[in-house]
Amino acid sequence: GKLLGKIRQLLPELDGNKAMAQLKSSGALKLDIDGTEVVLTEEDLLIETAQTEGYVSEDNGEVSAVLDTRLTQELIEEGFVRELISKIQTMRKEAGFQVTDQIRIWATGNSRIETVLKAHEPEILKEVLGTEAVYGQTAGYSKEWSINGEAVTLGVEKQ
Repeated sequence: GKLLGKIRQLLPELDGNKAMAQLKSSGALKLDIDGTEVVLTEEDLLIETAQTEGYVSEDNGEVSAVLDTRLTQELIEEGFVRELISKIQTMRKEAGFQVTDQIRIWATGNSRIETVLKAHEPEILKEVLGTEAVYGQTAGYSKEWSINGEAVTLGVEKQ
């Protein structure tokens, strides 16, 4: 009773992870308040789980999984690469190309997309059976796309 105010003051200052580990392992949280040992059980506490910004967690009893959802520049660029490959593959299909046809890729109208395409050209060409990429113009079967909010015109031409 008389230590309640000091307990309330001390609890928010504790390392939540360590306190929870002690509570799970021994069944009680032991605090030293002015030389008096205070023992709190799980029933004595109101326990809330808070997620740190940039992380998502899921708890299933004894197992917790945490996922870092912050996007790095590398992840953003990889997203552009995957979208470019997807759009080019869609265009191959729409143009009626055979699965084994070699193609030339054209890109124009967006410097950011062209920069990503240039930086990952070997990987993208390999994935879509491309022989080369041409920038600043378009030919063959052309289509305007929005790739992650970036407008670009792509073209595919059978070799």
